[in-house]
Amino acid sequence: MALIHIDPVPPRCTPGAVLAFVCNRTKLDGKLVGKIAFVGRGATVEVPDARATSIVAALDGATFNEKPVRARFAGKGDFTDADHFGNLSNLLDLEAKAEQEEARRRAQAEEGSPLGDGSTLTALVLRDSEFGLGGRLLLTFGRKALGEALPPSRLGPGSPVVISQTNVNRRVPSYRGVVYDRDVATIGVAIDPPDDELPDDATWRLDLSPDEVSRLRQQDALRRAAAADGDRLAELRAALLGEREPRWGEDPTPQPPPPGGEGESEREILQTRSDSGGLTPPSFLGKGVGGLGSSPLNAPQRAAIEFALSAKDFAIIHGPPGTGKTTTVVEFIRAAVANGDTVLACAPSNHAVDNLLEKLLAAGELPVRLGHPARVVPELRERAIDLLAEKHPDARQARKVARDAFALFRRADKWTRAKPEPGEKAALRKAARDLLAEARKLEALAVERVLDEARVVCATLTGLDSQLLGQRRYDVVVIDEACQSTEPANWVPLLRANKLVLAGDHCQLPPTIISPEAAERGLAVSLMERLVGRFGPGVARLLTVQHRMHSAIMGFSNAEFYGEQLVAHESVAGHRLCDLPGVTPDPLTETPVQFIDTAGASYDEELEEDTGSRRNVQEAALAVKKVRALLALGVLPTQIGVITPYRAQVRLLRERLADAPGVEIDSVDGFQGREKEAIIVSLVRSNPEGEIGFLADTRRTNVALTRARRKLLVIGDSATLANDTFYQRMLTYFEQIGATSSVWEEVE
Repeated sequence: MALIHIDPVPPRCTPGAVLAFVCNRTKLDGKLVGKIAFVGRGATVEVPDARATSIVAALDGATFNEKPVRARFAGKGDFTDADHFGNLSNLLDLEAKAEQEEARRRAQAEEGSPLGDGSTLTALVLRDSEFGLGGRLLLTFGRKALGEALPPSRLGPGSPVVISQTNVNRRVPSYRGVVYDRDVATIGVAIDPPDDELPDDATWRLDLSPDEVSRLRQQDALRRAAAADGDRLAELRAALLGEREPRWGEDPTPQPPPPGGEGESEREILQTRSDSGGLTPPSFLGKGVGGLGSSPLNAPQRAAIEFALSAKDFAIIHGPPGTGKTTTVVEFIRAAVANGDTVLACAPSNHAVDNLLEKLLAAGELPVRLGHPARVVPELRERAIDLLAEKHPDARQARKVARDAFALFRRADKWTRAKPEPGEKAALRKAARDLLAEARKLEALAVERVLDEARVVCATLTGLDSQLLGQRRYDVVVIDEACQSTEPANWVPLLRANKLVLAGDHCQLPPTIISPEAAERGLAVSLMERLVGRFGPGVARLLTVQHRMHSAIMGFSNAEFYGEQLVAHESVAGHRLCDLPGVTPDPLTETPVQFIDTAGASYDEELEEDTGSRRNVQEAALAVKKVRALLALGVLPTQIGVITPYRAQVRLLRERLADAPGVEIDSVDGFQGREKEAIIVSLVRSNPEGEIGFLADTRRTNVALTRARRKLLVIGDSATLANDTFYQRMLTYFEQIGATSSVWEEVE
């Protein structure tokens, strides 16, 4: 028998009610159902192995006592008939173990040290509480002494936390929430309204909560995908695993146009395709779009959209740096909606989802954003599902009912005169809980109305909740930044997909994996990268016109990663810093690329005490000098970025440039998807052994080298770097374009 888990079940639910729910929804003979047990707010049910997958699919998102429930497998199950999914499941377990060990390591570190915990805040008092953010209770915590600063921590807006009371000897409830605000002396947390009021005189602690829900959703998606039979999920699985060739519409193999910008060649390409009966995008695709100024979509972007529209199973949009990948994704979504499709648009992080949402809004679409409002940037919260539902008449009535409920709670807890009649307090609390249940039912109805009307829904990959979405499916699932997510995460939205479109660049950052073993065994290979490796370029369309970089900045990455197929648009091909208003012409601002070689100058790397991260003090000093020179020449602080692969170097540079607010200093990961007019890259590694560490992940270097628009300045030790063939080619490129200079030339 297979074990499945259903949650939440109604309060005071009986095994008979659970049995009736399961049998009515799945047409399963009750005699075939085994043991039913209640665990927390849910129930586990034994069902026949042969029917388990179809039962979970039928129950997940179904309505039980007027409320959608989640249904999933309670265990990993048997993956022996689907080795690919079994391997992914095992790798997820390895990664979870590594995350737990990392959390323990941080927790054991001394508080306040560079390795300090940072995941806990203690000795807090509740300063304020109010309703907001979609009916949630907003709690503001601070120290007992008003205005006392909170210690540094990793708890910031969007962090999941557990709130616990610490000044009691008995067991009391803890509450899960999300940080929605943080300043020097206070931290705000949004929680679902509790059944009882929180005590005013309590002392509290906040703990960063591991995202166990995300892992469980991925494991369940893998098992459902592995066992799918006779449905659309099974068909998609066959295509994505290469068991059959992917299918296309009338124009199965539209070829990308030759590299180039706007002009006659584009018109000829599009006219040829239209004359041949290929799919023609809606007319608005020729209009100006965000990120490309007033120019229309270029030919490669249009070809990618046509290609994705023609796909029956899946398609890939390959977007190198600066080629307008997200813009292309947005226009594809608009085209799909114009064709009558519903779209689920996903990305691996809240930041990436918000970026997609912002561009969709700018293009005139009105998507609905799923997820906790605290994880959405304030400027976009008006599109969050909870806040949209809050405007519905049902939600307004729900707030009134909730206020009445909490008024009853206060009455039950604040008797001042005569002793209450026996059972009177309990009756008031019961009436309050009943009112809260009614309020939540009204809120759920408002959410249903919003989702029913939405043509585009935006969410993180693992933020899809069946209790919210019910059993909704979508004509198209789009995954942006697909190469930054692990494959198991992609299968969560695939459970709801009729068709998949992936967009990203497998030549840039891979997913972040903590477990070296899991990464080595394949968890770091995204679904998009695997599909390109399995099927080749025939399932993808490459965007070839880049609108960011000077052609010299683009040159090395173009040759190394993109087969010389990229072309710098004429508007950026020759632009320089000295062309910006207020910037003084100078060799530093007139040249687009510069490599400063520190070989032989004793710019030696060192380990940062306590952290084990690496830094290079002399190299940092040179980077700071160049930043100050750019500022003196009129380049604005917000136009300058400094990138380095090591956190210790990031800390050192931020300390040295603390008096230059606006200059952004971060790791390679922090700059993914970003750009600046001028970028300084500090490579750090300089040692007699020629060791380059994780600089060997050349995709990270590709990201660092392609963030600059008008000026790229790289600082590094050629003697160390040249031990790797990739960096040999990079150094050769810099020499060929006359961009190499020695650090000795920088000495005044």
